[in-house]
Amino acid sequence: MKISTANIPEKGLALQFSKSEDWLRKMLSEKGKIDFSVNRIDVQCSVTKIGEAVSIKGNITAGINLECCRCLESFTLPVKTVYEYTFIPVEEMPENEEVELTGEDLGLGYYRNDTIDLDPIILEQIVIQVPIKPLCKESCKGLCPICGINLNVASCDHKQTALKNPFAALEKLKTYDKEN
Repeated sequence: MKISTANIPEKGLALQFSKSEDWLRKMLSEKGKIDFSVNRIDVQCSVTKIGEAVSIKGNITAGINLECCRCLESFTLPVKTVYEYTFIPVEEMPENEEVELTGEDLGLGYYRNDTIDLDPIILEQIVIQVPIKPLCKESCKGLCPICGINLNVASCDHKQTALKNPFAALEKLKTYDKEN
């Protein structure tokens, strides 16, 4: 969704719209394979303009479909995130000098030709919500390493032996005191 900064009224805009799985696939198509899908993305935001700067505040609600890294079962991770960005014209963008970013700079963006595209913001907010190691629940027991049964659903008779500590041999190592 694109916003024309010239069409933002003095009192601001209140926007509400939804995005679909097809939109997500299209946005990520050039980036390669994705390991998740979404049911639907609902976006609400308020847009205000102060001079040339445009402030966008909103929230995103979605359900991200993932696969648990322990038990390999599919599950939906509910996402509710709040975001805030300030956009300024690209003419005011600093030159190619190296600058250390602060926390405030992370919410700063630039627009060109009086147009702000909200799609990259929405995509960014969804992608940063995807965990590196998705778990269906914190207490997920995973799969039996011997028979592969899902231990959340059933149990098996295989004994779970603790992994042998590779440093166990060091316990038998004698230490000498420097004073002796």
